[in-house]
Amino acid sequence: MIIDPHRLAEKFLDEWHNQKDYIIAHTSGSTGKPKEIRLLKSDMILSAQATCRFFDITPESVLLLPLSTDYIAGKMMIVRAMVSGATLHITKPSRAISLDGYGHIDLLPIVPAQIEHILSADNRSTVRNLLVGGGALSPSQEALIAQSGVNAWLSYGMTETCSHVAIRKVSTGITEFEAIHGITFDTDNRGCLVINAPGFSFGRLVTNDIVDLKSPVSFRWLGRFDNVINSGGIKIHPEEVERKLSAFIRQPFYVIGRQSPEWGQEAVLYIEGCGEQKDADAIINEARRILDRYSVPKAVYFVSEFDRTSSDKIIRRLY
Repeated sequence: MIIDPHRLAEKFLDEWHNQKDYIIAHTSGSTGKPKEIRLLKSDMILSAQATCRFFDITPESVLLLPLSTDYIAGKMMIVRAMVSGATLHITKPSRAISLDGYGHIDLLPIVPAQIEHILSADNRSTVRNLLVGGGALSPSQEALIAQSGVNAWLSYGMTETCSHVAIRKVSTGITEFEAIHGITFDTDNRGCLVINAPGFSFGRLVTNDIVDLKSPVSFRWLGRFDNVINSGGIKIHPEEVERKLSAFIRQPFYVIGRQSPEWGQEAVLYIEGCGEQKDADAIINEARRILDRYSVPKAVYFVSEFDRTSSDKIIRRLY
């Protein structure tokens, strides 16, 4: 049963029940211009079945969707409800999600921007499984989850794979992603993840995500190949640097490479908000304390507001 008082799923349901064997979806646009792709309904059903099996979603389960139905995370929650027979409540996307009135919630998908509000709710224990997607978590967010007692999972996937193909349990401090049923992994000559999905129409998908492959069904995510900074022959992974810097930078920020006449590329740091030169100097000094000398940003810039995708991912660019 789908409870949708604002009729947010109406367009998707019309498309799902038409005569075509696919639906139209769009990528998030966080690593380039959003593109339109066709997803087979049979692939979406297969993915939904695997998720329902993992989280034990049954006709007695209650699901809550506070994400847009325009993107894959929202679409797949609707398919999971239809496949399992669970009750799905659809609410308007917001950072301030209310957990009132549902009794219990067996699966709640969110993006990182919604974490703090959920974990500060007095009735957060009504959430049996919190599924976080759409971006990496900072160490402070992971610590917050661990302290909250909420059973939380971080998903790995993309529009092309009909949502996640792997998940990891954040609340126990596990750093490796585990494959969902029917999926295995290997890597290409760049060290990027290759997804093997024989049951799906795409079969095999080469990604641009650099990973530390632990086994055919597990890996540790290191960062995007697109984001790697080659500074004098030393490869810097911005995401790894950001995880360390987040220990003392509280505002949204990112590390990106720019051209350098001396090193080819060099790392610079952008921070959302206001700041002065003395603030930038203090940040550089602290970065020198916790980073190797190659990874220390060569400059710090403050930007009043970052560009973001519709799913709230920061768009990395040089200003």
